[in-house]
Amino acid sequence: MNTQITPDTLQAFADAWNRHDLDALMSFMADDCVFEASAGTEVCGTRSVGREAVRAAYAEVFATFADAHWGGARHFVQGERGVSEWTFTGTRADGNRVEVHGCDLLTFRGGKIALKNSYRKNRPALAANKNT
Repeated sequence: MNTQITPDTLQAFADAWNRHDLDALMSFMADDCVFEASAGTEVCGTRSVGREAVRAAYAEVFATFADAHWGGARHFVQGERGVSEWTFTGTRADGNRVEVHGCDLLTFRGGKIALKNSYRKNRPALAANKNT
């Protein structure tokens, strides 16, 4: 049973996402970590394996949504598994805004996140405000 990962650990991970702090994010990840994005061509979304690939995928999220934010986070941990629920907001380069609920299904190993499997609702982007 995992006693090292707690809801407070997952909140610290969420806080690192909101700071766009790649070094902090990677400090939570196992050496052989996997990130399964909420979209992509594979049945699991885009799958990134290993620290270098996961870091690059996380950086791509910030490049796509410079103002990315995960608000209202709620977390629970049960043994070697955990869940984080949140509301994602962000603006794409074209000015269109995204606001959706989502969650991460997490698997832990050795006090680190081994798998971050991300899900988001699929909703059309909100049109950019043409008056600004």
